[in-house]
Amino acid sequence: MALRALWLLRHDPAAGGTVLFSRRYPTVELRAETFNGSTHVPIPSDSAFLKALLLELRLVDEHLFVEQRDTCTRINHSCVHSVSTAAGELWPVLAFHKSGLIYACVPLVEGGLEPRPPLLTVRGLSQGLALLLGIMDYVSPSRKNEAELSTKVGQLRTLLIQACPLGTPLNTNIRSLNSSFEDIQEMPVDKEQPAWRSSTYKGKPQVNVCITEKVKCMQYDQRDVLDTWQVYGAVNCKCDIEGSAPNVILSLTLPTNAPPLQDIVVHHCVTSVDPAMLLSTSAEPLHDSVYNGPYKFPFIPPSDSFDLCYYTSQVPVPPIMGCYQLVEEGSQIKITVNLKLHESIKNSFEYCEARIPFFNRGPIAQLEYKVSYGQLDLAREKSLLVWVIGQKFPKSLEVSLTGTLSFGTAGKEHPTDYVCTGNTAYVKLYFRIPDFTLTGCYVDQHSVQIFVPGKPKITASRELISSDYYIWNSKAPAPMVFKPLLD
Repeated sequence: MALRALWLLRHDPAAGGTVLFSRRYPTVELRAETFNGSTHVPIPSDSAFLKALLLELRLVDEHLFVEQRDTCTRINHSCVHSVSTAAGELWPVLAFHKSGLIYACVPLVEGGLEPRPPLLTVRGLSQGLALLLGIMDYVSPSRKNEAELSTKVGQLRTLLIQACPLGTPLNTNIRSLNSSFEDIQEMPVDKEQPAWRSSTYKGKPQVNVCITEKVKCMQYDQRDVLDTWQVYGAVNCKCDIEGSAPNVILSLTLPTNAPPLQDIVVHHCVTSVDPAMLLSTSAEPLHDSVYNGPYKFPFIPPSDSFDLCYYTSQVPVPPIMGCYQLVEEGSQIKITVNLKLHESIKNSFEYCEARIPFFNRGPIAQLEYKVSYGQLDLAREKSLLVWVIGQKFPKSLEVSLTGTLSFGTAGKEHPTDYVCTGNTAYVKLYFRIPDFTLTGCYVDQHSVQIFVPGKPKITASRELISSDYYIWNSKAPAPMVFKPLLD
């Protein structure tokens, strides 16, 4: 994501156009020559670009027919333009006109230009637009005050060194930057301080670690369809430690006989790791030779909160098993929902609820129901039932809901869905279990090593959160991840 050049231009219908500011990035231009090959069109001079862009934006010769601009094949509904130059068509040129000022840039296209690639594949367009909008936000309040506008335009070159070094947009909020060049030249006292550690902390050392696991699930309660579930974990850290490059070692611990962590991806601040840990993948079945620890991560922490690593695990069971049945009987619909919390799961929720939507139907006109536990609510739009189970399952670990519904006439305001047609329907579970992970993964506070003076304060927490946890109607077709092959 880089820019070849950018401009701030002014257009006055009476006086014509002027170039207020321009910036070119020769290193990006060299990359463009390599990527574009024979289709490369160089950046023209500022005066030539200004003339060509004013013509393209219909700010000059508006009442004349210009074939290269006004032909039916050049109808343009976006701010991405093709500007005719002496060397050929310069594309893509991102430009827009606002309150007498024109903001323009040319993003780098990492490939050939013939045929032109789809705009969505040009990665620099979104960053280029964000940078131009940031410049507009910085400059536009001063456009009516010539002296103030001149001052801000004069500061742009310094600000862009911070916002877009070497043509790569890093900070599009130009207002937040310091126009003093002294701040840019300031170097860290310790040359060993890594680039990702932008500031140093002063105070008592403390480390906060939180393991968040999310579980996705698709349950069908059908003999010929396999239920599927997946667990994704993230280890978030915030290390407030003195020093320019402090060393920390953090270990993840699993219970005995727990399935191993797999598909591990680590943050770039991790200084070393066992290669076997990174090669363990869930794409292969579990066997005795699969890496099962230790999960040790030495690192130099960034100044801010960051995710130390991500992982998955092939856990044997989902936390909540369910069965959902929806059948039509005449003009009514009967539903049955049974949920069971697995005995290995901690029975202490921050929240737990089941949402039962009804698509492609009218509002719920009549509802009769019975719940064995919790409370059932009808949402305001009358197309959704919310079963609030609460913070605990009963001692039996099982809850059930039965109900009979009838619906009114459907209107445009009632929800529709292309998948949930006929009796295809689902229950979606939402829950969070604090101080628990499905894999059993945790951080032993005493195993965290910090090589700095003083006794650090270490806080560790963990949580399990539902994510896309569906239970499909077993009495109707449902979208399937895969079917088992029958012998």
